[in-house]
Amino acid sequence: MEVSSVYKGRPDDVRSEVEERVYRLLDEVGIGFNRIDHDDAETMEDCDVIGRVLGARICKNLFLCNSQKTDFYLLMMPADKPFKTKLLSPQLGCSRLSFAPPEIMQGLIRCTPGSASLAGLVFDAEKRVTLVIDRELKNEDKIGLHPCKNTSSLALSSADIFGKLIPALGHEPHFVDLTLTE
Repeated sequence: MEVSSVYKGRPDDVRSEVEERVYRLLDEVGIGFNRIDHDDAETMEDCDVIGRVLGARICKNLFLCNSQKTDFYLLMMPADKPFKTKLLSPQLGCSRLSFAPPEIMQGLIRCTPGSASLAGLVFDAEKRVTLVIDRELKNEDKIGLHPCKNTSSLALSSADIFGKLIPALGHEPHFVDLTLTE
């Protein structure tokens, strides 16, 4: 994984419409951030490199749905934790969850597999997606996320994410505990 230098703020070059909307949102709510550009981040090892360069906790962002494909969830959790639906489903009061089809994710949050991001909720005007966050992330100093494209990564302060970004998105987070206790 090759990464570029760390930049402060949005890129100077023109990006996709989706990515530009994310940068506008961050500007509108007054959130500063560091950014790196990189090859597609396809593995958790790639994300580890990105996290070290950015000095941020990288998250898994999973786009999930119920078996009827009527309820949708964006789960933010630490990248180093295994995802166990048996831990999550009871906390949400729903049946077993699975990964939502890519076309539904694209339609609701304008992200493709591998680029799911909290920032994609800017496109969910109808509030069809429930934001779910592992409680452990509240204790992080900086959290990394994609601007809906997995060729750039941003480091935002947790204070800005929880105090400015999430309120601006209008999605009340549901905090869960995904720690295995065996």
